[in-house]
Amino acid sequence: MPFNIPILLTWLRVALIPLMVGVLYIPDAWLGSFNKTQGLAATLIFIVAALTDWIDGFLARRWNQTSAFGAFLDPVADKLMVAGALLVLIELERVNAVIAFIIIGREITISALREWMAQIGASKSVAVSSLGKIKTIAQMVAIPMLLYYDTIWGINLKFWGDILLWVAAVLTVWSMFYYLRKAWPLIKESAGHLL
Repeated sequence: MPFNIPILLTWLRVALIPLMVGVLYIPDAWLGSFNKTQGLAATLIFIVAALTDWIDGFLARRWNQTSAFGAFLDPVADKLMVAGALLVLIELERVNAVIAFIIIGREITISALREWMAQIGASKSVAVSSLGKIKTIAQMVAIPMLLYYDTIWGINLKFWGDILLWVAAVLTVWSMFYYLRKAWPLIKESAGHLL
C-alpha cells in the first residue's frame, strides 16, 4: 500500500466521518449552553472532509502521486462520508429516507457498474461525467446546510439545503441512467460471451 500526502488526506477524510456523526450525538446535558454548536461542528467537519477530497486529488495529480490504491480509496471515502451524513440527517428528520435511498442506492449501483466495466476492460465508458460532477456539487453543498439547519446571514439553510438535495436526487437518477445507457451495449456484449 503506497503512502503519501494525498493518501494521508484521504485517510483523514475517512477518520473525520465518525467524528462528524459522533458530534451530533453528544448529549445536550454535556454541552450546556453550547448545545447549538453541534450542528456547526458537524458542518465544519463535513466541509473540511469535503475540502480534503479536492486537495488530495489536486496534490496527487500535481505531484504525480496517483496510485491504484488511491483511486480505490478516494471514492470509497466520498461515499462513506455522504452515506454517513445522510443516515444521520434521516435520524434527525432533516432528510427524507427516499431521497437518501436514491442517492446511496445510485452510488452502490454505479460503483458496481464501474467494477464490472473495469473487469471487462471498458472502465473509460463509465468515467465521471459533467452531470455526475454537478450532482456531487449539489449534494456536497446541500449536506452541510442540512447539518447546520439554521439561518445564517439571512439565508435559510434549511430551505436551500432541502432544495439542493432534491436537485441532487434528480441529477442522481439522471446520471445513473446516463451511465447505464452508455454501458448497456458493452454489458450485453459481455453477457453474450458468457452464454
